[in-house]
Amino acid sequence: MNDQAMGLTSGLIELEGVGPRRARQMAALGLTNIGKLVAHLPIRHEWHEPVRPISQLAEGEQATALGEVTATRLAGRYPKQRLEAKLTDESGSIDLVWFNGAFLRHTIQPGVRLRVRGKVVLYNHHLKLNNPMFDVLPEVDDDKPEPAEALDRRLVPVYPAGEGLKSQAIAQAIARALPIALPLIEDHLPEDFRQSRAMPQLRDAYRMQHAPADDDEVAVSRRRLAYDELLMLQLGVHLRRAQLRQAGNAIALRADEALHERILARLPYTPTPGQLQAMRELAADLSKTTPANRLIQGDVGSGKTMVAAYAMLMAVASGCQAAIMAPTEVLAEQHERSLRAMLHKADVRVAMLTGSLNAADRQRVLADIAMGNADIVVGTHALLTESVRFKSLALAIIDEQHRFGVQQRAALREKAGDTIPHTLVMTATPIPRTIAISVLGDLDITTIADMPPGRAAVHTEVVPKASRDWAYAQLRQHVEKGGRAFVIAPAIGGEEHQLEIADPPADQSDADTPKEPFVGVVDLARELEKGHLAGLKLGILHGRMNTATREAVMERFRAGDTKVLIATTIVEVGVDIPGVTCMVVEQADRFGLAQLHQLRGRLGRGQVPQGLSPTCLLVADATTDIGAQRLKAIAHTTDGFKLAEADFGLRGPGELFGSKQWGALPLRVADLVKDAKLLELARRDARAWVDRSPNLANPEDAVLKKRVLRTVGQWLGLADVG
Repeated sequence: MNDQAMGLTSGLIELEGVGPRRARQMAALGLTNIGKLVAHLPIRHEWHEPVRPISQLAEGEQATALGEVTATRLAGRYPKQRLEAKLTDESGSIDLVWFNGAFLRHTIQPGVRLRVRGKVVLYNHHLKLNNPMFDVLPEVDDDKPEPAEALDRRLVPVYPAGEGLKSQAIAQAIARALPIALPLIEDHLPEDFRQSRAMPQLRDAYRMQHAPADDDEVAVSRRRLAYDELLMLQLGVHLRRAQLRQAGNAIALRADEALHERILARLPYTPTPGQLQAMRELAADLSKTTPANRLIQGDVGSGKTMVAAYAMLMAVASGCQAAIMAPTEVLAEQHERSLRAMLHKADVRVAMLTGSLNAADRQRVLADIAMGNADIVVGTHALLTESVRFKSLALAIIDEQHRFGVQQRAALREKAGDTIPHTLVMTATPIPRTIAISVLGDLDITTIADMPPGRAAVHTEVVPKASRDWAYAQLRQHVEKGGRAFVIAPAIGGEEHQLEIADPPADQSDADTPKEPFVGVVDLARELEKGHLAGLKLGILHGRMNTATREAVMERFRAGDTKVLIATTIVEVGVDIPGVTCMVVEQADRFGLAQLHQLRGRLGRGQVPQGLSPTCLLVADATTDIGAQRLKAIAHTTDGFKLAEADFGLRGPGELFGSKQWGALPLRVADLVKDAKLLELARRDARAWVDRSPNLANPEDAVLKKRVLRTVGQWLGLADVG
């Protein structure tokens, strides 16, 4: 096809040099047309030095060499074998080594021609390249000289690639696509706006990413594209917020001093100043017809559930229903138990809806909800199913909000029918400010900064695997002195289950290094009852148990009949059992900071037996720098807010917003840690933009509006904005 007849939506098969096989390989990466190909940005840029004879290479320099592999061997012990090779050209030889590189042995073999790049080091009087980047070259063809690109110093983009599709092949296709695509790229930023922020045109930014002249062009173009991503996200968040505010169809709940005192009298203990402040903020929100949309955050054990109970009783006192959704049945059962105990003499009907109810009980609960015979409904994801209908839902609460996404919030909100319920979301995973304004900008934020009296501080210690026996000796002492204990493992295991991972590994930064198998609770229990904990009454808890079995296990542990509970992270949130004083976490390096802090929060609740202090022992040998820093952080502070900042700095937002629940953040270029100032700029610009064009309805905003909806509309649950 003539290039002039091609557009951004033209298929790649129409592009010169892309045949059916290559087009299929690119489609597997989501690259199905010219526009998507040009939007496929490099993951990094590398300076490629000109190829020089091996004999001219010198210690300490970054160098590129080209030659033939004349010898290879695997060295070292499995699983950390290294691949060693000798590269030879007409002038001499140089040693190459790839650590943990056994997987390359089928690619790098004698007779293969390589172009390698890396830093030259001197080892045992021989020059060497450690872990060099490399390209496999075709055999020498005397009729075809070496390409000129091998001879020049140039800045080369490196692209995310796929099976059978190398970065160079993508680069070649993009080079052919750029002359077609760049003239067709329309900028969504006005000229004066863009220039005032020192931003290049959008088409220039793409050119600079794919064919940069120097490092400055890479930086300038990255800033523009990162800003665009953050602006789209912020515009979406502000439009979402405006939509909720404009809806204005919530039920104004009763909020007066008499009701306030009446509810406080129902609560199990006197609220802290932080809790009272949160209750006042909620009362002000919930008494309006504008739907409240508020995040309540506080550290583990700060009393968020009691604040939620206060809000639910406001709804009941106003003749309406309230619902609270928890991520696990264990937490839902905990909420139901606490509410029933709190309201046992009150005329308040509490119902629970989970996926494990039998058909008859489910139908009965659904009928009670639909007819208004259930004032407070506690549930799991089961609350989101189509068959659930409320008579007068005025308040929807989502606990542990990082386990749910914006879409789940929206789905629960839709259960109210013609009105929009007030929405509260709660988390014990404190959220750094950059995350909060990025993804939770549609929420007002209440922070409970203090803790209820009587919470004992938890001592945390990292225990090397070589001292694992000592850790269990400490746990046994706690039990013998009247305490109880948790043992946590990352998987289920056992013959009756495949080794099912309870939560994915928190640290993927050392993916090339094989790790030991996951410890499963079933196998661990068998080991401990014959060894370290022989003679003690042990229990097992994991998510594959049915409700009746799980409740029986929890009740025995709560009553003290079971002294040690061996569990997965199913106990991470909401398990509130007084008198538990010790916890051993197996393979603690498999968990993230937020998880470890939540698990540790199960200790020190209520009266602690005399002579004992809550102790959390993390059994691990960190295999990466990040893993070591994470364990050091959890051992040195019990402040969840400081830990959240540390976790965010180490690993980004993944821990706070897991991909299973939230889907990946729609950011490919921007980094919420490195680009904090750019985020602030995008936030200010987005707010001002929505203020002057509330639904992006101005004609000049048409392109911008289209891109906002396409980029973040589905992710934010954003309806068409006008």
